[in-house]
Amino acid sequence: MSYYFSKKLTSGWDDTKTKVTEALKNEGFGILTEINIKETFKKKLDVDFRPYLILGACNPNFAFKALSAEKNIGTLLPCNVVMQQNEDGMIEVSVINPVVSMQAVVNHDLENLALEVSARLKRVIESL
Repeated sequence: MSYYFSKKLTSGWDDTKTKVTEALKNEGFGILTEINIKETFKKKLDVDFRPYLILGACNPNFAFKALSAEKNIGTLLPCNVVMQQNEDGMIEVSVINPVVSMQAVVNHDLENLALEVSARLKRVIESL
């Protein structure tokens, strides 16, 4: 089982970001953080890097349930969504598979929660 779900798109960067944001919203997720790797590498390392954006997506209901079941689960939150431009010009969107990431946590209360979050995030990718 892969640790992420992924899809390549031919739409432009801004259009893809809009599609991703809307698809996440449709599944109950909002974006808490946005890390622009290309800008950060240029600023901090003075190196050029491909367009690469990490969006920290969160569904408050699921986050509350997870944190209620496992106090340190915040180390695995939020669910990261990556947008990156490949060499062929296509935009690849990838999202964490919570079922795989939560396997490191021994807490049976999280199993069904991880399955539900995983299904929603997979639908996000499929809808793009």
